[in-house]
Amino acid sequence: MQYSPISSKETLYAMALTRMNYFNLTALRGLYEAAGNATAIMENRRNIRDILPDASPRLVEQLLRMDEPLRRAEAEMEYDAAHGITPLTISDNRYPQRLRECDDAPLVLFYKGNGDLNQQRTISIVGTRHCTSYGQDLVRRFITGLHQLCPRVLVVSGLAYGVDINAHRQALAQGYETVGVLAHGLDDLYPPRHRQTADEMVENGGLLTEYFTMTQPDKVNFVRRNRIVAGMCDASILVESAAKGGGLITMRIAREYNRDTFAFPGAVGAPYSEGCNSLIRDNGAQLITSAQDFVDAMGWNDDATLMQAKKQGIERQIFPQLSAEEQMVVNCLREQNDQQINMLTVKTNLPIARLSSMLFELEMKGVVRNMAGGTYHLMM
Repeated sequence: MQYSPISSKETLYAMALTRMNYFNLTALRGLYEAAGNATAIMENRRNIRDILPDASPRLVEQLLRMDEPLRRAEAEMEYDAAHGITPLTISDNRYPQRLRECDDAPLVLFYKGNGDLNQQRTISIVGTRHCTSYGQDLVRRFITGLHQLCPRVLVVSGLAYGVDINAHRQALAQGYETVGVLAHGLDDLYPPRHRQTADEMVENGGLLTEYFTMTQPDKVNFVRRNRIVAGMCDASILVESAAKGGGLITMRIAREYNRDTFAFPGAVGAPYSEGCNSLIRDNGAQLITSAQDFVDAMGWNDDATLMQAKKQGIERQIFPQLSAEEQMVVNCLREQNDQQINMLTVKTNLPIARLSSMLFELEMKGVVRNMAGGTYHLMM
């Protein structure tokens, strides 16, 4: 499916639908996929069974009472337009493509910032709110080392006390874009003492939430937002955690989404290393002690190789000899990088079996790389 700019009407309707069925995300996503878009649902809401014959009586009833959700969505759109907030529907090409793969992804996200949510490399760093000096040092050394190996990575966390805020601040210090996923609307900030860092992030990354304005940071919201932290990233890294905590919830969700999970070990008996040590022991996360460990495990060494080549004045100027069909695939990726195979088969008019074999050959030649979410990235 090709994503294009989304109309204000589609955005309004998607926002209204989230108000209608706010706490049944998977069902709402299923409804959206079955109808094709929010506009189709809303324009047929009085006769929804014409396009969805299996619509439940509860859904039929809810769709007949959409006046209040529509009013709330209209008010939200006005506020967002006046305050630099961008609503991203799930069909928007700016919406995090990795998160889009998840069944319980929200139909709409609200974003304030300038960062690319679909960077080639995206990680989350999570952990306890009671970060020790050991944890702070781990975050600093990891992000510093990662930047030396991979100069372009989006760092995601939750802007909470402890590990989260340290991750954001170290990312900013290294020149990384960093995004905070919030458990409330973008009309406020919790905790308020992180306002200065949040303002810096808006200029070098951004703030992201699924919640409308005037939504309070209730406890359940923090748990729900963890799936966004996990779902929009290639990998999640646990720095410090007690035996129970939000970081462990994020790691569990990441595994359910088939994302890579990593944890730093700590001293036996240390309260805020118990969660990490248990996770590693139970094979819930790979043990890492450095950025190099992480890069090796993820297979991201090509970034380090290219950096070294550039330092030596060597540039990749030309690809290996390509067939006409291979060149056609390369040209498609040059026009728009990071595409899934279903889009490439439409653009090249090549059978999907042939294209799959060709992409494998291109990967062996070092021309493309198969990235998270089944997208193909042109290596140049």
